[in-house]
Formats: sequence, C-alpha cells, structure tokens
Amino acid sequence: MTSDPAVPGDSPFRSERSTRDEAPQFVLPLVVRIERADPPARTDALETAARAVLTLLADERALGEGEWAADVRDWQDARIRKVVRRARGAEWRRAEALPGITVTGKAAQVRVFPPVPLDGWPKDLAKLQVSGTDLEDPEPPVDLDPTAPVIWQNPEVGMSAGKAMAQAGHGAQLAWWELSDAERTAWREAGFPLAVRTADPRRWRELTESGLPLVRDAGFTEIAPGSCTVVADHPALRAR
Repeated sequence: MTSDPAVPGDSPFRSERSTRDEAPQFVLPLVVRIERADPPARTDALETAARAVLTLLADERALGEGEWAADVRDWQDARIRKVVRRARGAEWRRAEALPGITVTGKAAQVRVFPPVPLDGWPKDLAKLQVSGTDLEDPEPPVDLDPTAPVIWQNPEVGMSAGKAMAQAGHGAQLAWWELSDAERTAWREAGFPLAVRTADPRRWRELTESGLPLVRDAGFTEIAPGSCTVVADHPALRAR
C-alpha cells in the first residue's frame, strides 16, 4: 500500500514543499511475506516494517559514498514515499534475490529495498500485489516496555495493514532524523527495539500536542489529506 506523508518541517533535508514536489520522485519498496496458510500477525508486521526502514537508513550502503546512498538522498529530498507489497512462495524467493535487506520479527518477514524511481520498479517487484495486506492480531499485543520507543497509531483513522506498515515506517524515520548520532548508534546497536500500538483517544490528543514526531498523510490513498496517522514516541525525544 502506498503512503505519502506531508513534508516534515524538521527534516534535515530540503523542507520546502514546492521544491520537494518538483524533485524527481522516488519510492521505498517494502515487501511483506504473507503465506496463505500462515500469515503474520498485524502488529508483528507493523513493527517489523518500522525496523526494516530503520535498518536500511542505518546500513553502510545507504550512507556516505555507499552504493545506495545517492538513491536514498534523492528519495529523502523529495517526498518520502513508501509502498508495501505482499509476496508468497516463489514471489517471495524472487524478491529475496534482489538487492535489499530482510528483517524478521516474531514471525513476520519484511524485505526493504533501496529507493527506486516511481516508474522504475524492478520487474519482480512491480508484479507484486499492493492490495490484500489485511492482517489481524490473533491475540492482544504484549504489554509495552516503558523504556522502548512506541509508534502510536491514531485510534480514529482506519488503515489497511499495508498502509499502516508504511505509516509505522514513516514514524520511525522521523524519530531517526531527530536523534543525535549517539542516540542513533545506541538504538541501532540494541537492534531497533520498538512497539506499534493504537493510542486511546485521550492519549492520542496528548501525543499530537507533545511536540513528538507526527506524520500527516498527503492523502493519496485510503485516508483524507492531512490526516494525522502516527506519533513516534522515542524516550530520547520525550526528555527534550
């Protein structure tokens, strides 16, 4: 599912909306493995997608003069679009053969790829379905670790699993941008612990007024433009 956030004003990249819109547009592909007989739990998939985005951002190939670095810079200089597609069986094996990183959660598997132009998808990814990423949690998610970052979802905005995975990735990315180098290193070395949960309405109102990173969707798919979808509640940012 496609997700296109409104431009975050506190990004370290170009923040002028018109400049971002005029720049060549790239997208970050993510593929979630959904086998018909054994689909992952929804929360596990959301959390794994968020960690996948962080893993790519921290990968040496995406930094400095790394082989993916130019594509990552071009992607972040425009809209930080993400598209989540699903695969199973041979589709998944073909996706895994392409350059990228597979991140595994409790059971979920998500592969993230370096950004590609909107009209330049690799053939084996372009053929994958976007719709149909409807997942459920068979059991309530475990209690939160109060020391771990939380990507809070808006309780009043319904999203497919694919859309929610992209939004969780956006939230994690905005938190990453706001952390210091030392804080990023600590998060990476810990394995990017995080949780994705739906806030209750009162808590959600507090979060949107807290100054923590907030994703406002551009509204190209599923939800209305400007909808607040997630807030990234990282402990290092709470203390500021």
